[in-house]
Amino acid sequence: QVQLVESGGGLVQPGSSLRLSCAASGFTLAHYAIGWFRQVPGKELEGVSCSTSDGRRLSADSVKGRFTISRDNAKNMVYLQMNNLKPEDTAVYYCAGEVLGRSCEVDDYDYWGQGTQVTVSS
Repeated sequence: QVQLVESGGGLVQPGSSLRLSCAASGFTLAHYAIGWFRQVPGKELEGVSCSTSDGRRLSADSVKGRFTISRDNAKNMVYLQMNNLKPEDTAVYYCAGEVLGRSCEVDDYDYWGQGTQVTVSS
């Protein structure tokens, strides 16, 4: 059974850092593309960062230079290091897996975690 479980969210002040973790089970992480997405109530899911099975990493313009995705295939873990957080980063963050290992498009993702709330506020 494929499962993705996020952790690490919370309430932080602007300029702070957080590291989100995603524990994957039930599949071989190395074969999958993994993405971090976020959603604000009333808005569509937004792609944040993704990591494909061939080593590509892509990030949204809004987070470039601040957020970094990484993965430890041996531990079946994926991380999102978020630095210099801004109020507009407030959202529920989701970890997702894509079976073919190559896409960063939200509609291509097959498995989703339950999400973790990140709130950036002074």
